[in-house]
Amino acid sequence: MMLYIAEKPSVARAVADVLPKPHQKGDGFIRVANGDIVTWCIGHLLEQAEPEAYDPEYKQWKRAHLPIIPTEWKQQVKPKTRKQFNTVKKLIKEADLLVNMGDPDRVGQILVDEVINYAKVSKAKREATKRCLVNDMNPDAIKKALNSLRQNSEFIPLATSALARARADWLYGINMTRLCTLLGQNAGYQGVLSIGRVQTPVLGLVVHRDQEIENFVSKPFYEVFITLQTDQGETFVAKWKPSSACEPYMDEEGRVLSLKLAEKVLQTVTGKEGRVTAVKKEKKKQQAPLPYNLSALQIDASKRFNLNAQKTLDVCQQLYERHKLITYPRSDCRYLPSGHYNDRQTVTASIAKTAPTLAKAIAEADLSLKSKAWNDSKVSAHHAIIPTSRAMEGSRLSQDEKNIYELIARQYLMQFYPPFEYAEHQIDNEVEGGLFIAKQKSVIAQGWKVLFPRSSKPDQKDEFASQALPALKVSDSVYCQEGRLDEKQTSPPKHFTDATLLAAMTGIARFVSDPEIKKVLRDTDGLGTEATRAGIIELLFKRQFLTKKGKEIHATETGKKLVNSLPAKMVVPDMTAHWESQLEAISDKRMSYGQFMQPLTEGLRALIGEVEIQNFTELKGLGKKPVYRRKKTSKKAAS
Repeated sequence: MMLYIAEKPSVARAVADVLPKPHQKGDGFIRVANGDIVTWCIGHLLEQAEPEAYDPEYKQWKRAHLPIIPTEWKQQVKPKTRKQFNTVKKLIKEADLLVNMGDPDRVGQILVDEVINYAKVSKAKREATKRCLVNDMNPDAIKKALNSLRQNSEFIPLATSALARARADWLYGINMTRLCTLLGQNAGYQGVLSIGRVQTPVLGLVVHRDQEIENFVSKPFYEVFITLQTDQGETFVAKWKPSSACEPYMDEEGRVLSLKLAEKVLQTVTGKEGRVTAVKKEKKKQQAPLPYNLSALQIDASKRFNLNAQKTLDVCQQLYERHKLITYPRSDCRYLPSGHYNDRQTVTASIAKTAPTLAKAIAEADLSLKSKAWNDSKVSAHHAIIPTSRAMEGSRLSQDEKNIYELIARQYLMQFYPPFEYAEHQIDNEVEGGLFIAKQKSVIAQGWKVLFPRSSKPDQKDEFASQALPALKVSDSVYCQEGRLDEKQTSPPKHFTDATLLAAMTGIARFVSDPEIKKVLRDTDGLGTEATRAGIIELLFKRQFLTKKGKEIHATETGKKLVNSLPAKMVVPDMTAHWESQLEAISDKRMSYGQFMQPLTEGLRALIGEVEIQNFTELKGLGKKPVYRRKKTSKKAAS
């Protein structure tokens, strides 16, 4: 008997639907006509054991116990899903061949593997286990996946990476939460101070941004613009570019802070002759953006529809599991397998039926085009989020579902549109020794940008000018007719929103201070994973460390004081971003489990010593004492 183990019931039902009928439904499984069985987990059936499972003494939180570092790791069956675990375990023992059908990501891999390992199957059965990667919940896609089974052993590095992540989170979270809570309570804080290797640096990002805004002092800066006239009587505006000699009067961003200097420049050049020193003309092309991964989709959904990250993920899960209209949503990949190119006719036909508002976009698409999105070398366990070949009446979708589906569909259709083309024209001019630059961009062809709804089009007024610059060449003379001096104010950074906080988490290298770690991190590295980022942000709101004011995300008083009480390394992303990079290296077989865990546990001991000398008195009087509700007992039980 072959046993298919899915991550959740909805996936199991979809898999069973393509297997031989008739089916016999059991308690926690489906038996198909040839005797094979499909069963399911309900998310994680197992969880990391609590500290007291290693030593009953650990039930009480005491400084003397720390650090708690298991020598042999234990897992326990989750009480709420114990019945389903027992069903899966029994079927695993009875099966001749196992198929891991967890979601095609790190968590999906370990989630099923850990159940197989916990069931203590023979080495031979474990080595024979197959892996099925389902990215699309439609019958044809599932059949294709079932006909392309791989050895589960190929994914051991992925599972090892997930195991290392889970254990690192446990070690860091358990030890730091207990220590900080004890120190906080000693200082007069009421309640638990939750610490996490990802959640705390994310909180740190928000706190530091809030403090930067609070401490910001606006300063005036000055820009000089002059109107130049050619020998043919044409006029155009050029902006002064200060030379290196002006650096003592400029800030780090190259803005001139001296009014006297700007006034002197304006006075010196007005009414004077100049000449053209350089002319640049370039035609440029901008290719269509790649299809979405989850973070990119969440960012756009926040900007367009003000949906938070968790809501977008929830809507995606509905579109994937219930409606089967999109492929696997928790993807971190923005590329597609080359084989998917052959499905473009059926996918676009399905989009037309499901989202009639995109009918014109589909009619004008050129399906003979092939963007860089189709690239097998960039695809691993899962690919970009795209519409499936399934169609349904759009009226059956909620407004949020329609909005998200159309975003995904539009991004897919962009792959069949030509590039956005524009021309850049720059004229450098010298007047009385000063450099004045005129720039102008003009649209040649909108290309894929025609797919943007008008309301979401960026304002092109400044970047793409309607008036062309004159046709000049080097050494042509120009005359400065007049000039103006603009006084502007430096502005503080903006508070985070759902979109910008997600963007910060995915592009975390920008916020890393250590230059060596900056080098190590790649563009795809970030804080958390595609599947966990939304939950981390939600957790910080739940812990009352973050709050919302309109679209803006602010740190609460507790959140600020906590970050201010911790060592700097715990509240900046350097350490955990480096961990994420190492976990990726385990997945890619570039690092071993031991190479990651040993320095981590050693560093934990040192970090405990650093935290102990911190001052938590700022937290005095904050927090709420936890309320423990007594379980209700029936009269019969009470008697």
